[in-house]
Amino acid sequence: MTARRIVVTGSVAYDYLMTFPGKFLDVVVPDRMDRLSVSFLVDSMRKVRGGVAPNIAYTLALLGLRPLVMATAGVDALDYSRWLAEQGIDTSSLHICDDLFTASFFVSTDQAQNQIATFYAGAMARAATLSFRELSPSSVSLAIISPNAPEAMAKYATECRELHIAYVYDPSQQVARLSGEEILDGLRGAAMLIANEYEFGVIEKKTGLSEAEVLSHVPVLIVTRGAEGSTIELRGGQPEAPAGATTFRIPPARLRGPAVDPTGVGDAFRGGLLAARHHGLPWEVAGRVGSVAAVYSLEALGPQPPRYAVADFIARYGENFGFEGPHARVRDLAPR
Repeated sequence: MTARRIVVTGSVAYDYLMTFPGKFLDVVVPDRMDRLSVSFLVDSMRKVRGGVAPNIAYTLALLGLRPLVMATAGVDALDYSRWLAEQGIDTSSLHICDDLFTASFFVSTDQAQNQIATFYAGAMARAATLSFRELSPSSVSLAIISPNAPEAMAKYATECRELHIAYVYDPSQQVARLSGEEILDGLRGAAMLIANEYEFGVIEKKTGLSEAEVLSHVPVLIVTRGAEGSTIELRGGQPEAPAGATTFRIPPARLRGPAVDPTGVGDAFRGGLLAARHHGLPWEVAGRVGSVAAVYSLEALGPQPPRYAVADFIARYGENFGFEGPHARVRDLAPR
């Protein structure tokens, strides 16, 4: 019998990472934003493997899972696909389009870790040609609908509802492109919504819903808040929050050195949290697993940090949060 696994959808991309030796805000004139025209001379550029779907899947694989990536990439991603398979990721549903290039993410980061980015869709534009109906629904424990071609995101949400597949709605960078109605449709039937603080503000603005009202549409709301950590809110009436809505405030993990690159930190957080939940860990522990996964990414250039052993990960969790009470459960991440 095939083990049930997490299916990750979203962009597959190459990231072009550039560093600006100043602060963007120093060259922005607030009263002339309607005529914005600015150029940044960067000090360095590096091309790395990226894309939200592989980023999340990579952390899931590091923590002992074998996720499936369901996505589209270009003819220039053959080596990338082989590399992902070597990391323990199932790429059988990673479709290579031989007449297009892989999506590309161009991002500049300043000294304050602020970022300005643009994204070229490339082969990602064909993501809607893939379908959850090509998989066995009973083999899927959870689907992650992360930033992708908008029509693909809408299709996957509809299919997950019809096939009774639990899914995480993670619109992230695509909140700028999606309408309020499209966001609400993605939320309908989702098991969880994840967004960073800024993206969630856009969701509130576009949908007209407050944080409490969003929670009435989805049972779990997770908002990442940068240096302040994250919050996990559970709607009341669930087994884990029977008496009413419950909020867990999750602190960040400590860096061991300087912050190098924020690209993909949120993806690593998602991978860590969802791996922990897959292992049955309680929310307050799962959130902290996400925090530890996030700092591994923040300490590295690019969204996929050097490989680490699960034992080392657990030890670092203990350094940050200890092993008392529910935190002892983090040891369940260790392979059996």
